Amino acid sequence: MDKIRIVGGNPLNGIIPISGAKNAALPLMIASLLTDETLTLENVPRLADVRQLTNILVNHGVDYGVNGKRQGEGLLTGQTVSLTARSITDTTAPYELVSTMRASFWVIGPLLARMHAARVSLPGGCAIGTRPVDLFLMGLEKLGANIDVEGGYVVAKAPGGLVGNRVVFPKVSVGATHVIMMAATLAKGETVIENAAREPEVVDLARCLSAMGARITGAGTSTIVIEGVDRLRGARHRVVADRIETGTYAMAVAMTGGDVLLEGAEASLLEAPIEVLRQVGTEIDETNSGLRVRRNGAGIVAADIVTDPFPGFPTDLQAQFMALMTRARGTARITETIFENRFMHVAELARFGAHISLEGQVATVEGVERLKGAPVMATDLRASVSLVIAGLAAEGETVINRVYHLDRGFERLEDKIGRCGAVIERISG
Repeated sequence: MDKIRIVGGNPLNGIIPISGAKNAALPLMIASLLTDETLTLENVPRLADVRQLTNILVNHGVDYGVNGKRQGEGLLTGQTVSLTARSITDTTAPYELVSTMRASFWVIGPLLARMHAARVSLPGGCAIGTRPVDLFLMGLEKLGANIDVEGGYVVAKAPGGLVGNRVVFPKVSVGATHVIMMAATLAKGETVIENAAREPEVVDLARCLSAMGARITGAGTSTIVIEGVDRLRGARHRVVADRIETGTYAMAVAMTGGDVLLEGAEASLLEAPIEVLRQVGTEIDETNSGLRVRRNGAGIVAADIVTDPFPGFPTDLQAQFMALMTRARGTARITETIFENRFMHVAELARFGAHISLEGQVATVEGVERLKGAPVMATDLRASVSLVIAGLAAEGETVINRVYHLDRGFERLEDKIGRCGAVIERISG
């Protein structure tokens, strides 16, 4: 099992290209099930989750191809892939494939919409809370699906096809918004999703579906309206920049000091984190090429955050911000409102010498003058990269174990920050 070794203390200086968003690429790939024509996606990140979803789509009969390199395309800049679901050969998504990645459950929407039947294993993924699928199933039932749970599988049928309806989510869910929006594109009549997720990845999916012939309005607001069509066509679409990767590297620069251009980053995708980073003492400027992030030798000051659905502070940046606050002047309060079990990184950050106390869903971080390198264990995707951020600033050597979590969401991380002066290497095991 691979490990990552870091020797801390170096500022970051240079250029880090920002990959396409994993959280956008996955639903976009799943959308290929809605048409018998080819969907071509540019700027797809090279990630373990993308490879796993590819296996799932191939199981359903999707032809998958990676195109030859386009101008400017390299190992750090994403890839172009083509997906063709000319005929869906299997409407079952088996446990051995779905159990490793939660987002793979989302195939239930397109399969039900196009084939009027789906049998999908209940999902797996990071252990950061229960994240039940009740909202998905409620939404699909509103569209006329008959749903049973049998032997760990959701069995969904809509013999006459899905029918548009009003779907009101009791709480915001990005995944459920993705699934119902995809399913509704081929439903008969109009579907209105209320209390929909407003995340940029939802907007990106809506843009792609619209290019495929879907009729969607309101994406990016809390009310999305979809007028169903008989069929969707193929399209070409570029995956939006990864706002979580952008925020992660911005926090790494804030932690270590230095001057880095986050190439391809879009400020509009993460206004709340940028505001907080400026508040703690980081300079962030928009340029024609992306975002320039700088921190001089003055250090950073503590700030409080509360995670919230977009446009609030993303839960996927909470662990990284906590790592940053371990070296801040003062005390920071971090309140997690999205997932009930997303503080597993606290114990690992304490191994660096961080002072963090927990009370319910609130973590209080008292900044310390220095961190010391240590052997640590990644517990989930975002927690793993928080350990990288701490290791970059810690004195001495840090070894991060179980980095397969990291590979699920960060494309060639050690190469990207290594080119900017970090002493970091992957140790194959």
